[in-house]
Parts: sequence; structure tokens; C-alpha cells
Amino acid sequence: MKLYTGDLSPYSAKVRIQIYAMGISDDITFDLPIATFYQGKFKDISPIGRIPVLETDEGIIPESEVIAEYLDELYPEKSLMQGKTLKEKADIRVISRIADTYLMNNIFMALSQLDPSKRNEAVIDLLMGQVERGMAALEKHISADGFATGTTLSRADASLAPALFMCENTVPRFGRTSPIEGTTKVKDYWRRIQTNEHCKRALDEMLRGLQARMDGSEQKLAKAAIAKAT
Repeated sequence: MKLYTGDLSPYSAKVRIQIYAMGISDDITFDLPIATFYQGKFKDISPIGRIPVLETDEGIIPESEVIAEYLDELYPEKSLMQGKTLKEKADIRVISRIADTYLMNNIFMALSQLDPSKRNEAVIDLLMGQVERGMAALEKHISADGFATGTTLSRADASLAPALFMCENTVPRFGRTSPIEGTTKVKDYWRRIQTNEHCKRALDEMLRGLQARMDGSEQKLAKAAIAKAT
């Protein structure tokens, strides 16, 4: 199988954490056709046009949550849906939902407002308000037992760790304080999860991607790939 993924993409990082934790890296190669992606032609591979996408012998699978479910069902003995009861499994899904919908989705919608000279503060207020709403809910739902929903790494952690990376590294670029700062349990969790080997590996990749975005090397790599392809 092949995973189309990018270092900085939090949704891709979510799937990579799952792959690392399940110990199935040997079964999946990582790739990103840079020229195709940056020319806006990734829809030729996946109609949605976004990463991550998992390529299998039976066809492509888009959307990180769908890929996560597929991998859990493909490798049931290694599944990260760790709940022993229906409620425990529901808890995992709730954390994943908060991370994807309230944190990452709203941060992504705000990215068009990064330039202070063109920023609409009303838009930022609306979107960051939703992020803060999600963070307040997360503070209530998150476990204090080590991982997001208990004592073992689960799909909740795979979703949440990249989302918190975005909260810490992207939200301040809108002139706002990281929403993690106003929490207690989430702040403690964020400190702990960065030391987990699987999460740390993906978070380091995200940091590498962020540095490439900020120093311009990502853009240079994309231009070189496009020039080579044309």
C-alpha cells in the first residue's frame, strides 16, 4: 500500500501515528508527487484533491478518519480502537471528533487570514471562538491517566496530537494565544504525549514541514519539481 502524505499535514500525521503505533510501516510506503500536488492536479489521483490518501490494490481511500478505520479493520489484532466497551470506544471517537472538527477544521479555515494586512478580525474571532469551544470541551473529556482516553495509546491520541501541534504553532500566528495555555488537563497531556515515541516521530515530521514552509525551502522544492515535470 501507499500513503500519499505530507510532513506538515495534521490529517496525514494522524494516519502516520497510527501506522507507527500499529507497527505496519513495512506494509505501507509514503509518497507525495510534489509537482502534481502543487500544480493542483492531485485530483487526478483522488477526486477530493487532498491528503492523506491511501492507495490499495482495490483502489484509493481518501479522508484520514476513513483510512484510520480501514487500517484498524485490516489489522484487527493491532487496532488502535482500544476501547473494551462501547462507551470506551465512543470516548475515543469523541476526542477524535473534537480534534478534527473543532480544532483542526477551524484552524484550517482561518489560514486565509494569516496576513495581518488583509486579516478580517471578525472572521478570526468566529473561528478562534470555535477552537476555544472545542478546547473547553476537550478539557472536560480528556483523561488524566496518561493518554487521551486512558492508559493506552489509541486513535484519539493519533488525532489529537497533530491538532494540538496546530494549536500551539499556528494559532499564535493569528495574534492569539495558544488555547492550550488556558487549560490544565490538556496542557499536561500535551507535555506527556510529545514524549511518546510514535507521536514524537510524527510531530517531529510536522515541525520539519513547518520549518520548510517558513524558510521557503518547501516552495523552492515545489518549483524545482514543477520545472522538472514540464
